[in-house]
Order: sequence, then C-alpha cells, then structure tokens
Amino acid sequence: MSIDIDTARRVAKLARIRVEEDALPALAEEFNAVLGFIEQLSEVDVEGVEPMTSVTPQRLKRRVDEVTDGNMQASILKNAPDAREGFFAVPKVVE
Repeated sequence: MSIDIDTARRVAKLARIRVEEDALPALAEEFNAVLGFIEQLSEVDVEGVEPMTSVTPQRLKRRVDEVTDGNMQASILKNAPDAREGFFAVPKVVE
C-alpha cells in the first residue's frame, strides 16, 4: 500500500493536524516509510514467542480488587453549592 499526497492530506485532517501544502510530499514519504517498516515486521516469524511486557522478566504489581467509596465524600461535597445528607442537591427539573 502506498500513501499519496491526497491521502496524507486526509490523514492530517482526520488527526486535526495543520500541514502546509508544501510539507505534504514529505509527510506522505514518512507514512510510506512507516508502512514499509510494518511490512518488514509482518515477515518476522513469531510462532511460539511468548508476549512480554518488559525485556527483563518481572511480575507486575497487583492489588486486591475491592469496591470502596473512595473515602473522599466530604472533600468532594465541600465544592458543591448545595449538599444535603451526603449528596449533591440540585433544583427540581421535572414536575
């Protein structure tokens, strides 16, 4: 697959990146270089290779999965303009 200038322009627009018209050919070349590298990676045989999270073996830190209230109710409610009985109080909008 090859990226042309129109495709590079569209990708920049989708990414919401302003790219000057004279910089589009260079951007298209960079996209093509990245795609070429991805094609090289797809040729590598990874059969039987374990996925890894780091180059050195290590066990990831884990914590107990417990549901808590966060113990921050008072600090959150102190910013509310109106709080009653531990909840935000808002005007009634439905009759």
